[in-house]
Amino acid sequence: MLLVIDAGNTETVFGLYRGDALVSRCRMSSHSGRTADEAWVLLKGWCDAEGLETDGIRNAVISSVVPDLTALFSDMAVRHLRLRPLVVSSDTDTGVPIRTDAPATVGADRICNAAGGIARYGAPLVVVDFGTAITFDVISAKGEYLGGAICLGLRGAARELHRVAAKLPRVDIVFPPSAVGRNTESGIQAGLLWGTAAMVDGLIGRMAAELNCPDITAVATGGMADLISSQCARIRHVDPFLTLEGMRIIHGRAATRTEPKSGGV
Repeated sequence: MLLVIDAGNTETVFGLYRGDALVSRCRMSSHSGRTADEAWVLLKGWCDAEGLETDGIRNAVISSVVPDLTALFSDMAVRHLRLRPLVVSSDTDTGVPIRTDAPATVGADRICNAAGGIARYGAPLVVVDFGTAITFDVISAKGEYLGGAICLGLRGAARELHRVAAKLPRVDIVFPPSAVGRNTESGIQAGLLWGTAAMVDGLIGRMAAELNCPDITAVATGGMADLISSQCARIRHVDPFLTLEGMRIIHGRAATRTEPKSGGV
């Protein structure tokens, strides 16, 4: 099996692939204070609960935007799985040329989204990832990563609004029935939820115009993809675990040996 670890700022997602099939997945908080041993206990407990043997893990891929977590999960893989993971970066052979001003600054998750998106949906493409931040990744018709946009995510926006305006309450992240809020809570929800949906459609439309591709495919991924995409006219597909799929594809491209634990130490 292939273990994929997508370490984000708020949550980390573990996935296990058997061949091309994602057989199990789980989420945990991205707590950088854990040790490699603690991370292993969590991973082992999840595998045991799913009836999956950790001895069956032959390779691992890490996509991380948190350097401390990159080191943590790499150490866990080396010490407990006896293999050296592939850590995705702009230097990894992904098959997706990065055509930005500073390729080294492109997040690993965005690279994986591009690789997974091209494999599943073709190009040109916009991938919208609803995580701690809302990111837009734009892929040209030639399959090149062109860049995109970065916006504050919904939960962060709700917290920040409460922080800077003390009289405004915290609200649940759910769509209100109308864009015209009839009280403070529904007004905040309208601004956050309907406002985000309008922003997503507007940015995709502007990106499509700049690429001269009015019917560009847009796919949503990430933890809140289902919620927001249900109200977005420009989102054509919802694929919550597209990042994991990109990691699998990148590993398959990079793999040069097939013997058990090919990256072993």
